Amino acid sequence: MKHILYPSDYYASAYQIDYSQLYAEGYRGLIFDIDNTLVPHGAPADDRAMELFVHLRKLGFHCVLLSNNKEPRVRLFNDKVKARYIFKAKKPSPTSYRRAMELMHTDCSNTVFIGDQIFTDIAGANLTGIRSILVKPINPKEEIQIVLKRYFEKIVLFFYLRKTK
Repeated sequence: MKHILYPSDYYASAYQIDYSQLYAEGYRGLIFDIDNTLVPHGAPADDRAMELFVHLRKLGFHCVLLSNNKEPRVRLFNDKVKARYIFKAKKPSPTSYRRAMELMHTDCSNTVFIGDQIFTDIAGANLTGIRSILVKPINPKEEIQIVLKRYFEKIVLFFYLRKTK
């Protein structure tokens, strides 16, 4: 059985994932965290993020942004990438992950979640039963409560990397 805190895959960046390969494997829905996954915390969508979402639509993916932030923050990012979104998601609760799949008309077998935090993003995806991809945070400058969680994440990552080698 897979450990609830271990991602299915681990990448340096959401921009280094081979989305064409995911599509070839049968995945049709992508759920993304925003802050420190696609842009630094609080930043609007940049050119790289906008280009990624154009590319994903061309491949045929449905995308949903899933954030624990309030709507103004999520809407600020989404104004440029034009995806569906869920704010105040209460990750790691599976409820919002399931709602995201409903919006995309996908299910656990053809949906992937991409995020930068183990205890919210990855745990929630794993609790929901979908493939989870952990990416390294874009910017080390974060809110204090996230900085504290990062220390514990390092312990989890140590054992995850040891197991996967």
